[in-house]
Amino acid sequence: MSSELDAFDRKIIEALSQDGRLSITDLSARIGLSKTPCQVRLKRLIDEGYILGFRAIVDAQKFGLDHIAFTEVKLSDTREAALSEFNSAVRKIREVEECHMIAGSFDYLLKVRTADIRRYRQVLGEKISSLPHVANTSTFVVMQAVKEYAR
Repeated sequence: MSSELDAFDRKIIEALSQDGRLSITDLSARIGLSKTPCQVRLKRLIDEGYILGFRAIVDAQKFGLDHIAFTEVKLSDTREAALSEFNSAVRKIREVEECHMIAGSFDYLLKVRTADIRRYRQVLGEKISSLPHVANTSTFVVMQAVKEYAR
């Protein structure tokens, strides 16, 4: 069972959200706690699921992945079993960075990153359109990413 977060817990989460590579020494100095209690709190925050993990944020352009598109997906069936099938299948598409179920005129919004429009068209035609229960899609191409991630 999760416990309530206090000011120190919130400071730990905020500090690690800004820099996930902080050492325990630096983290404890930043939040005003000694190392051992800071380490215990960090372990608890991880164990209780407040902190889900740590990852490197890479520069996708350096990998030649300059093209971002947002794809609206409308399903032909929105019963729970159909949603589960779609959810499971979309997680397997490497080019789909994010997938969100939406309340509105369509069912899902996908963030898709590829090398170029030609590759996006292949992913759309061969992977996304072939997902279970997809009735139609609509694409919005990003001209410039103004803000990505929580930086």
